[in-house]
Amino acid sequence: MRLLYIVIDGVGDLPIPELAGKTPLEAAETPNLDRLAEKGKLGLMYTVREGVAPESDVAVISILGYDPFTYYTGRGPLEAVGSNISFEDGNLALRCNFATADMNNKIIDRRVGRNLTTGEAEELSRTINSEVKLESVPSSFEFKSTIGHRAVLVIRKKGKGRLSGNITNTDPAYTRVGSLGSAEPEPETNLKMSKPMDETYEAKISAELLNEFTKKTRILLEDHPINLERQSEGKLKANVILSRDAGSELPKLFNINRKYNLNFASIVEMPVERGISILAGMSMIETPPTGDLKHDSRIKAEKILQNIDLYDSFYIHLKGPDEPAHDGDYLSKKRAIEIIDSDFLGRILPNLSLQDTLICVTADHSTPCKLRRHTSDPVPLLVSGGRIKPDGLVKFSERECVRGSLKIISEGSKLMPMLISMLNSENS
Repeated sequence: MRLLYIVIDGVGDLPIPELAGKTPLEAAETPNLDRLAEKGKLGLMYTVREGVAPESDVAVISILGYDPFTYYTGRGPLEAVGSNISFEDGNLALRCNFATADMNNKIIDRRVGRNLTTGEAEELSRTINSEVKLESVPSSFEFKSTIGHRAVLVIRKKGKGRLSGNITNTDPAYTRVGSLGSAEPEPETNLKMSKPMDETYEAKISAELLNEFTKKTRILLEDHPINLERQSEGKLKANVILSRDAGSELPKLFNINRKYNLNFASIVEMPVERGISILAGMSMIETPPTGDLKHDSRIKAEKILQNIDLYDSFYIHLKGPDEPAHDGDYLSKKRAIEIIDSDFLGRILPNLSLQDTLICVTADHSTPCKLRRHTSDPVPLLVSGGRIKPDGLVKFSERECVRGSLKIISEGSKLMPMLISMLNSENS
């Protein structure tokens, strides 16, 4: 008996009047998801716990079976590991965005219109690494663009002493709730300066270093040739770096293979999910995203089928619906769901025996199109295959999941033990 654990990023939503009061998932044509729903059990899940609007990293750690309040140490180190950047405890790492600001540092677009190319981002990163020097405290840094507008920053203090991740974000869209990152329900619009969250010297100098980096890169990027060319083409400038979710320690995740006596493979797109998978001990099946969801979905399906006899558990994270949801584009979100159904599940299911496979489909968080941000709403959950007794429901949607026998799982970290229990029951 094998496990396919499929996480569809941000798939949860709220009813949309233009879709006749349906969510994008409910409105989408999803015959493969519906087939799994008809043969399985449905429910809802708070991916961290009720009241928390999680970022993806916190949610993924939770739904892989780790209590984030115990294990989470900040997104930055996860991004660093997932981006193949050297990181040691005592370094400072942050997730970053190239963004657009006006002359008063009001944020115009947190993602540079989503059209910053890989080549443009890499050239801007090279300039930052070669021309910016941190002088408030003797330090070096490494700044790396990853996918689209995304990037990661690692700062290393020279000489003795450590840096601290206990500092606030410069990105106004996200806040810190203890060590966890959370979306601001009504974010400010201006670039922030980082502040220490405790009175230690390490937190003080870490905030100073981040602010120095932010100010120097802001000046450098404003009139960079790449940005002047973008401006001449009517595009937004990538003229400011937003940073969030600092961390100065790697999370000490238990090895998921040894914990559950399974052999996990991971198929993911983003550096943060890659970092979590590596630290959890999973084998990586690399499928670099191309930006073409249909193509990328087919490649992921092919990779699973090629490796199906090498692993007994697969963790698959599909980014598709989240980006259009952040843009408020409900039709594109609906279409992304349909592509995942047809070009991913539609290629896998005909080549698998459901009797020998337990399939879980869920999300890491809800991203309602009308709000354009992550929310604390519970996400839809589906478990199908093996000897699962069906609920008698015929559609995978938020509305149907309310009626499912799985009810509402109150904490995402409870899901993986539940799936393992189901697997063990099937194998007994």
